[in-house]
Amino acid sequence: MDASRLKAFVGTLWDDEVIPELVEYIRIPNKSPMFDPQWAANGHMERAVVQFEAWARAKAAQLPGATVEVVRLEGRTPLLLIEVPGAIDDTVLLYGHLDKQPEMTGWAEGTGPWVPVIRDGKLYGRGGADDGYAMYGALTALLALADQGIPHARCVLVIEACEESGSPDLPFYIDHLADRIGTPSLVVCLDSGCGNYDQLWLTTSLRGMASGTLSVDVLEEGVHSGDASGVVPSSFRILRSLIGRVEDPDSGDITLDALHAQIPPERIEQARSAAAALGDSLWERFPFVEGMGPVSKDGLELVLNRTWRPTLSVTGLAGAPLPENAGNVLRPGTAAKLSFRFPPTLDAVRADALVKEVLEADPPYGARVHYESDGSGNGWNAPALAPWLAKAADTASDLAFGKPAAMLGEGGSIPFMGMLGEKFPQAQFVITGVLGPQSNAHGPNEFLHIQMGKNVTVAVASILADHLRARA
Repeated sequence: MDASRLKAFVGTLWDDEVIPELVEYIRIPNKSPMFDPQWAANGHMERAVVQFEAWARAKAAQLPGATVEVVRLEGRTPLLLIEVPGAIDDTVLLYGHLDKQPEMTGWAEGTGPWVPVIRDGKLYGRGGADDGYAMYGALTALLALADQGIPHARCVLVIEACEESGSPDLPFYIDHLADRIGTPSLVVCLDSGCGNYDQLWLTTSLRGMASGTLSVDVLEEGVHSGDASGVVPSSFRILRSLIGRVEDPDSGDITLDALHAQIPPERIEQARSAAAALGDSLWERFPFVEGMGPVSKDGLELVLNRTWRPTLSVTGLAGAPLPENAGNVLRPGTAAKLSFRFPPTLDAVRADALVKEVLEADPPYGARVHYESDGSGNGWNAPALAPWLAKAADTASDLAFGKPAAMLGEGGSIPFMGMLGEKFPQAQFVITGVLGPQSNAHGPNEFLHIQMGKNVTVAVASILADHLRARA
């Protein structure tokens, strides 16, 4: 492999085609079905699928025997399936998604979720990094190998359209397409994070998740607070006490032992190495208000907190007016959207059921308390790297970045990985991505670090070449 030629090919295709494609993709408000229940009627998802399909077909024409198909199961989001023949009877499965998180507020002046802006080597806008680039990067890697006549195994690209909703449709497609997918020996997922933009990062684990809405109702209608306070319990106070059943209000620690799991010793050592490599950037990458700091400045504890320990975030509130509109009224009810993250090895379904049981049991004062679950998804703990892949990852990172690869667990969830881990227990996994410091997936000012995208593409091409040599 001519490394200079590889990087030049990738860089040119990214500059000439991939970035312009992602600019147009960012303009499409193709929110995931959880955030746009009328996605089919609104047509934004279809616009994104049509765009992806058109580019994939144009590039597949340059890869002999490659096919592109939009697969549609009734009542489900579409799925883009791309098959590229290989030099050996072995399969690599590459994964990405094209649905997006909702807008959020707080975007910097001149930017917005559907307003693509390139500044300082970063492409701002919703979905470019999470996860629009994945299909473009994967196909570019394959085209770069073809440019030098370097063989690879058969590759199957799966681009789904409901990952941000927990991938509810994906299992049906995986079963439907089982014969066409085959049994991959390597899975490459380009929907994860990176500790910095200086090297290739392999994700070693992903936390599970569950979310739901906790509602507390105390009155049929609001009443004068002077008349009722001290007699009618506050719905907010009751909600706060219920959350206290699962989370320590001072430390934020989850207090239910059943929501914790033992952390494997090798993951602790990997976390220690990652903490040493990242240093203060572990917390400095977050936009704290002046004077604010992290829960701890012990790097190891912070890495373990966000990768192997359960956490709770209150991501939404209902039942209260804006402060400027608030009168002296004791409100009839309060609701909170709760987002739980669970250890990678925890049974998320059982954990979600336990949360509901604990929150709803014996409601204070007989208040009407209800926890409506949105569902859950198991986490994922990667199998040990095969020697060939450990070496290939370092080779790829050195080629693309000039530094060896690093390993880090991620605090987020990719439901697809847990499912694949169960279906293909003998497969090796390369879970990586471009979501590094300040990239802010799901929040305002999300950006794609363009050079990181190019480098990850180069690294994937290198790993695909080494995979063939290991399997041939």
